[in-house]
Amino acid sequence: MIEPLLSFFLPQAHIVDLIDGFHPGSSNVISTIEQYTNGKLKRKNTLFVSILLRPFLSLFNQNATQIPFKIRDLLAVIEWGFRSNKTYDLFIGLESIYTLSGIFLKKLGLVKTVVYYVSDYSPNRYPNKIINNIYLSLDRFCVRHADFVWDVSPAIHPARIKAGLHSKKTAPVILVPNALFKEQIAPCSESGIKPHSLVYAGTLTKSNGPDIAVEAMYIILKKIPRATLHIFGSNGADQARIKALIQKYSLEKSVIFHGFITQVADITNATNKYSIGLAPYLDIAFSHRKYGDATKLRLYMGAGIPIITTDVPPLGKELEKFGSALITNDSAEKLAESVIKLFSDKKLWTAMRKKAIEYSKSNTWNNTYRSALAKMRHVTNTIIFV
Repeated sequence: MIEPLLSFFLPQAHIVDLIDGFHPGSSNVISTIEQYTNGKLKRKNTLFVSILLRPFLSLFNQNATQIPFKIRDLLAVIEWGFRSNKTYDLFIGLESIYTLSGIFLKKLGLVKTVVYYVSDYSPNRYPNKIINNIYLSLDRFCVRHADFVWDVSPAIHPARIKAGLHSKKTAPVILVPNALFKEQIAPCSESGIKPHSLVYAGTLTKSNGPDIAVEAMYIILKKIPRATLHIFGSNGADQARIKALIQKYSLEKSVIFHGFITQVADITNATNKYSIGLAPYLDIAFSHRKYGDATKLRLYMGAGIPIITTDVPPLGKELEKFGSALITNDSAEKLAESVIKLFSDKKLWTAMRKKAIEYSKSNTWNNTYRSALAKMRHVTNTIIFV
């Protein structure tokens, strides 16, 4: 969320301070502070506490949740709160640990308003019960003691309550859905769309459903021989698994890999020429997708592509009601049935495409954050992001 937050607040806030703590597994373990004044980066410094902790951070620098990194993040924010000599109008914490620091700084009078910004939540995030309970406890504490909670999905807060949060002991919750930059909203002209083409964009882990998309192609081709599936994304063992599946069903001529695209705007320009976007998430126990926001679906909307997805992501249900998506279950047979239906009904496809384009035009980061601040009725002059 860093890039969207900066793009929105830098043009209108006098001072913006950003604390950036690298994830475990990164090439760098030192937290930095970026100081912006009137929209321009004035200086970038390291935070001393992360330098002191560097031996421990390096020892645990593997891609997983690492306690030393959480300690670093907690202390880094507190360090800057004392070093900055500022009182911040608004603190936005992108994790419970960061938000915990913001709540502490507010108690000391260094922050006026604390926002707990939740982009990812699951009541069963960790298989280890003790660690999962700590995670849930931190989330509940922040939901109770922050001034506002920004949830990216309407499914998050009901899940919290079901997991044990007292519904009356919570800060005001504001829905702040993910959105698109203007350059990500670029539908292709209808004449430039490849007939009977499908696209899958994203990581190739099984839970996201790429296997089902490939298996569905074997069924689709029996009815629509010229159909093609275009896959954007690649990651080692997952890609090898998908390629083996393609060979199993002899789909080498109908399923095309296009590699990984790093720039989000380029994803729109790469995918907007296809007829249907696929997001066949698996309905499995403890799926994080049941509570989060499916960015893939928003990217498809920006490309002006009708969607076929499952009822796993809450956004899929929203788009179905809006008229730009079809919901199916997580089987190759049902996915193929929905694809054939949409390919065979030009009137339905055209109507869904128009709704997709309509949806994307209002789904901008500017609208998302303006709406959130309007609900808070808060005017910001000095901001800290974490």
